[in-house]
Amino acid sequence: MLLRVSSTAARLTSVLAAAGLLLAVVACQKEAETPANDFTALPLVAPAPANNAGSPEKIALGRALFWDPVLSGGKDVSCASCHHPANGYADAIDLSIGENGQGLGTSRHFRTPNNIPFVKRNSPTVLNAAFNGLNAAGGIDPATAPMFWDLRTQSLEAQSLLPVASLEEMRGHQYAEGVALDSVVARLRRIPAYAAMFSAAFSEATPITATNIGKAIACFERTLVATDSRFDQYLRGNQAALSTQEIAGLNAFVASGCAKCHSGPMLSDYQLHTLGVADNGKNAATDAGPNGNYAFRTPSLRNVALTAPYMHSGTLNTLAAVLDFYDPGRGNGTPNPHVSAGQRDPLFPGRVNNKQAIIDFLGTLTASTYDRTVPTAVPSGLPVGGNIR
Repeated sequence: MLLRVSSTAARLTSVLAAAGLLLAVVACQKEAETPANDFTALPLVAPAPANNAGSPEKIALGRALFWDPVLSGGKDVSCASCHHPANGYADAIDLSIGENGQGLGTSRHFRTPNNIPFVKRNSPTVLNAAFNGLNAAGGIDPATAPMFWDLRTQSLEAQSLLPVASLEEMRGHQYAEGVALDSVVARLRRIPAYAAMFSAAFSEATPITATNIGKAIACFERTLVATDSRFDQYLRGNQAALSTQEIAGLNAFVASGCAKCHSGPMLSDYQLHTLGVADNGKNAATDAGPNGNYAFRTPSLRNVALTAPYMHSGTLNTLAAVLDFYDPGRGNGTPNPHVSAGQRDPLFPGRVNNKQAIIDFLGTLTASTYDRTVPTAVPSGLPVGGNIR
């Protein structure tokens, strides 16, 4: 009897050991497939600051303002001119053409005569910009969300107003920078349809203000989210959402050091880094960034396949070119003569392996479901989107 119990115990011990080994192998395989990182799926809804809760009335007003060229000095350019759904809510060109521009995407050009410069930097997408600053724990303060390549302002509310006062983006020469917002407010107050929409959105005695313009556009932009990418599906537990090649690309992305800066749910640390990207020759002067050291914010990689060309200067046309830029070896120079290899950020990868697999992985960051609606009319009666045809 004692012998039989011992044999049974021995067999049980053997089975448990084998099971433990199997679990260890599975765990090792899973670790190999999905590298440890702080990647997390995006929330389904973008949070709003306490002083600007969304409402259907605010969103409708913000959509109208986003598409209406009445906000520009020459009444010819809208937010949508450079952030159009046909181009992933970016503009598909290296440096944006705002005021005095004609056409959409790669066909956009300056009308003649022209005395407006190109916008200084590449136009980032506003798709998912409502998640800027989101960390791996899901924490975000929409009132302090980082914006622009140089982090010069925070929150969608503040960001949406700056182009209105910018010469090359929307202001033009029609009025001085200091009075641009007041001039736009005065225009809107003369349009009955806007008077009604602002009154419905804001319970104030004088609802048409610059602050409320920013709030309304921000509420609309918080609806421009794309959260159903295959990578999000994968992170939510659908292991079949990515192919073997794409998982290899994710591993290569991490192993090559890309994820040191392109981290978190938005694949951005929202920090400034000096990389040595080439200046764009369309600018009259070199662009040294906010601190004079050629450091610019890490862009989000969400929907990156939709938003070429790349980098702050728009000088890299393809994802393959971007990966080649990161793969020169640390001892070589940079494309920017003002930045030496030694001045590059210590986090600069220096070597990138399995580039095609990384490109395949980056394709899984593209979402398929987001608002692509183009209004049929805007309250001012001007052409929808401005001179984009």
